[in-house]
Amino acid sequence: MTATSFKSGFVAIIGRPNVGKSTLLNTLLGEKVAITAPKPQTTRNRILGIRNTEDGQFVFLDTPGIHRAATPLNLFMVKSALGTFGDADVLLFLVEADRGIHEEDSLILESLKTVKIPVLLVINKIDLVKKEALLPLIDTWKDLYAFEEIIPLSARKGLGMERLMEILRKLLPEGPKLFPDDMITDRSERFIAAEIIREKILLLTRQEIPYATAVVVEAFKEEKERNFIRIQASIIVEKDSQKGIVIGRKGAMLKEIGQQARKELERFFSARIYLELFVKVRKDWTHDERLLRELGYSDG
Repeated sequence: MTATSFKSGFVAIIGRPNVGKSTLLNTLLGEKVAITAPKPQTTRNRILGIRNTEDGQFVFLDTPGIHRAATPLNLFMVKSALGTFGDADVLLFLVEADRGIHEEDSLILESLKTVKIPVLLVINKIDLVKKEALLPLIDTWKDLYAFEEIIPLSARKGLGMERLMEILRKLLPEGPKLFPDDMITDRSERFIAAEIIREKILLLTRQEIPYATAVVVEAFKEEKERNFIRIQASIIVEKDSQKGIVIGRKGAMLKEIGQQARKELERFFSARIYLELFVKVRKDWTHDERLLRELGYSDG
């Protein structure tokens, strides 16, 4: 293998909320670095994941869902996603096989008009539709944009991944490794821990709670000789009533969030975890620019 045949570059995964972008990233990496939940806007920050092969290094960017945003938090999320257009060598526009073309897909198509890099249309969730329903959908999409390729796949089932990787290998530029071999993401351990805790809140709570919640890791202390990590984290909500729901009757909900999060943290970090959770109210934090900056949801 000559040095010049090595491929490396950035691949941004874009799409409207809840189409499976984070699931696709995790499947491509063979490791869970992005949280997933069956709720829109699970991903709030851009997350980088790295896949190394013998002849390439593929740097994937998982992005928040692109949608018509109104609140400061949602505007930050959409800006974060659109910002990847200038950082990537290839765009993967992810849509769903079982939903047809959505209004927010049209919004993304509009934003792609000025893009100069290759765009692949990735039709996800093909395991949920029959082949005869897929072919007309592909024809419809072909008429809407000059995609480099259209790739049907199932991120959840792992179908179509080899073809996707083959096409990406052809499209990425020749170049050196951009990150060390042992690096799978650029996100800190504190960020990963906070996201794992937030995922359990998303999965266990309903109504407005998932969208009114943020997680801040206040302390992350590792005792390497004992293979032990002590984590203290605060769950931030907007109202006193939400705090009561997150804590639950006699602390039952908070205990369940903590137990599920601890198990996954132990798997991810391959260490014993002591997890301590607190719930704090920050009035209307999703609309407060200063609090959004403090919680990491701002470019400022």
